[in-house]
Order: sequence, then C-alpha cells, then structure tokens
Amino acid sequence: MGTWRSLALCALALGACAGCGSHTEADAPRSAALSFERAVQRDDGVGACALLAPDTRAEVVQSGGSPCRKAIVDEDLPEPGPVDSSSAFGTMAQVRFTGDTVFLAEFRGRWKVLAAGCSPMPGAPYDCSVKGG
Repeated sequence: MGTWRSLALCALALGACAGCGSHTEADAPRSAALSFERAVQRDDGVGACALLAPDTRAEVVQSGGSPCRKAIVDEDLPEPGPVDSSSAFGTMAQVRFTGDTVFLAEFRGRWKVLAAGCSPMPGAPYDCSVKGG
C-alpha cells in the first residue's frame, strides 16, 4: 500500500509542478519510458524487464507465473501512442502517453519503471496493470 501512496503523492506533486524545472530534467525518464514501451511493443521481454524497478519486476514474475521476459509481454499493455507530457520531481517521474501513463523512479542514476498501463481513476489515484508489490 505504501507504493500506491507514493505513486499518488508523486502524481499530485508532478501535476502541481508540471511547469517546474528545466525540460532536460524530464528527458531521461521520458527516454526510459519510451524504451520500455518500445520493448513491450516489439515483444522484447528481456529489454522491457531490464527497465523495470526491482519490486515491479518481482511482481510481474509472481503475477505472471513465468519468467519476466515472458510475463511482461503477456501483460497486454495498451498501445502507448505519442508522449503527451513528461514531468520529473526529484527521483520520481511521470510520463503520459496518449494511451498510457508510466511512473518511474531513479535507481542508482538510472530511471526504472515503477508502474505502467496506468489509467486515471475519478476520485482515486491511477489503476495500473503493471506495478510493484
């Protein structure tokens, strides 16, 4: 539950700070989110899993009942479409595509996907098909 509170707080902070910071602050997470989405679309499970945060990767394996490289491509994530916006606040980021929203965090200088396949829910945080435990 702590992860979802963190995502909800991240979404609020990023929404409030959509115009904050330099454009380059959001470039690295945007690049990681694009790489993740492209890997999933190409059925490159190894590449997609390399971009997942550790807890997210573990949850994908557990919920999929198979190695990450297979489980992530079986997730049936939505077609992302083009990037609508990208916001970073410290070590957290949100990248909104026209068909998907991806949350990321920085781990040892690299941006990793915390959650993907996320849709906003009225009166609640996001509902994500891929997320950490």
